[in-house]
Formats: sequence, C-alpha cells, structure tokens
Amino acid sequence: MSGASQPADLTSFGTLRRRLATEAESLERAMEDFEDPSQEWRRLFSEVLGTFFLVLVAAGGGMMGHAFPGTISRGAAVVAPALMVLAVILFMGKVSGAHLNPAVSVAFSLRGDFPWRRVPGYIVAQLAGACLAAWFLQATVHVSSSYGSNYPASGFSGANAFVMETVLTFGLVSVILGTASGAQNLGVIGALGVGGYIALAGLWGSPISGASMNPARTFGPDAISTDFTSYWVYVAGPLLGAVIAVGVAYVLRGPGGGRAGSGAAQGALYTEVARPAQT
Repeated sequence: MSGASQPADLTSFGTLRRRLATEAESLERAMEDFEDPSQEWRRLFSEVLGTFFLVLVAAGGGMMGHAFPGTISRGAAVVAPALMVLAVILFMGKVSGAHLNPAVSVAFSLRGDFPWRRVPGYIVAQLAGACLAAWFLQATVHVSSSYGSNYPASGFSGANAFVMETVLTFGLVSVILGTASGAQNLGVIGALGVGGYIALAGLWGSPISGASMNPARTFGPDAISTDFTSYWVYVAGPLLGAVIAVGVAYVLRGPGGGRAGSGAAQGALYTEVARPAQT
C-alpha cells in the first residue's frame, strides 16, 4: 500500500510546488510593476480617490446631521466610514495598497514594507483627497465643513483626546499590519478586519475624540473651514499610535519587509492571476 500511494503523493507534491512557484512569479511581477515609475500616477490617483470617498462619508455624517437634524445617528456616523474603507480596500487595494491615511503610510515604511521615497507623494495625495471631499460637502450641503471635523469633547482636554487617538490608532495599525503579514494575509478577511475595527473603535471611542485615527481625515474639513483648533491631537495621536503598533508588530512577528507585507503595502494586495503564463 505504501508503494501504491507513492506516485500519487509525488504528483500532489509536484502540483503544489508548481502552484507555489506560479504564485511567487505573479507576486514578483506585481512588485516589478510597482517599481515602474510610469505607474506612480495610478497609485497616487487611487490614494486621492480613496481618501476622497472616505472623508466624504466620515465628514459627511456630521455635516448632514447638522443640515438635517435627527437624520444621522452616532452609530451610523461611525459605521459608514468603516464600510467605506472596507469597500475601498476591495476595489482598489491592488493599485496603491489603499493606505488612505498618513499614519498607515508611515507605519508601513517603518515596518520595512513600503519605500520611504513614496511616502511624501502618498501623504500629499491623501491630504488632497480629503480637501476635495470637504470642499464638495461644504459646497453641496451648504454648511461649514467644521461640522464634519474632529474635536475633543466638551469637558475633555486636548491631552485626553490625544491619548484616545493614540490608543485607537495603535489598534487600527496593528490590525492593518497583522492582516498584511504572511499566513495572516487572507484576502477579503483583511478588509473585513480593518473595516470591523474602525466601526468598533468609533462606536466606543468617538464621544471623546471623534475616533479620527487619520490626520488626513481631519485635515480636509479643517483646511476648508480654516479652523485648525486642536488639530495637533489628530496628527500626534495617530502617528504615535502607528509607531507603537510597528514596535508591537516586531515583537509579535519579527522584522517586516517580507513578500506578503510588502505586496499588501505596495499595491499587490491579494492578487489573483487568471492567466499565469501570460506576460
């Protein structure tokens, strides 16, 4: 019986080896495409577009709620951005990695999964997308974009909101780095994990700080309304949280820069190759 099963075992092993080699080649081609400077505009455009959609719903909840009192609950206002992030990751994650957040871009670079030279362009694209969304909302809803921004709650200091933003962003970036790593790189499950975390964090953390977790999300409404009250909270908090998350990721999984993490950060997120032989 042992001799009879050996050919089948060898065939299965050979098939598995060929499949792994094909997947490795497809990821390598994706990484080569990412390094092609002629494709950079696509990545930057996708960051502008994705951040536009994120801020459209994130700031739009507060602005619509002010324009139409009683129509937008707090639960809806915090769940909508989570669902939008989930959707954006699914529809354009393979183009740019769907960072949508300067803190995420910095974290991926600190982790070794994303080239530092691309970070400035990504951040500018994210800020631009956020401003476009805030400008569109203010022009359409006819209320100040300040109603769509984030501020420390009445009776709470900027320091209180800073701590909250730090902790919430630490959790968010931990989820992002974890679902973009090795065996945990699980396709749509990663998008569900990130979207689910944003919803849960907003549901319990938003009363104190607004649960921004994203310097670009707050920058857009602040820039269009020219009101940067307490904006430092929404830069320092998320960046510190991201740095802590990178440190924890090192403790949990060792150094980054592997194929799975780099592919996710750089735009090769869960690539499926229908015709591996086709160049």
